[in-house]
Amino acid sequence: MLEIGDQLPSISGIDQFGKVIQLNELNGKKTVIYFYPKDDTPGCTTQACNIRDNYQLLLQHNIQIIGVSADSEGSHLKFTQKYDLPFPLIADTNKAIIEAFGVWGEKKFMGKIYDGIHRTTFLANENGEIISVIKKPITKEHSKEILQLFNS
Repeated sequence: MLEIGDQLPSISGIDQFGKVIQLNELNGKKTVIYFYPKDDTPGCTTQACNIRDNYQLLLQHNIQIIGVSADSEGSHLKFTQKYDLPFPLIADTNKAIIEAFGVWGEKKFMGKIYDGIHRTTFLANENGEIISVIKKPITKEHSKEILQLFNS
């Protein structure tokens, strides 16, 4: 997993609108890259909507948000439209970004073991350096966590 002090990797992805996002070219703003398991599931929806509801406040603090999951562009577009999400969601169907950040691995749910995305958020400064990693974000209060870490 990428750690504090690492640079955002030189890797790109396509968002829900077909736009290419080059992660190491996001300099100039504080950047949040959050990884989540699946579009339109309870925890992921709560997390996305919490960010949506506080999006203007995040922008006022010069923070840009990018979500990433292994869902397709089409799935991301439906998720965005259903919940009026104002930020890009990268469709990492080949898991290149997910693996570059080190958030793919073994998970347990209801006694079953499987591989999946670990819900993790990376905060980078204006120079693309990771300054904080939230390994188990609180989905209902994720914006508050982000703001507290950037302001601490």
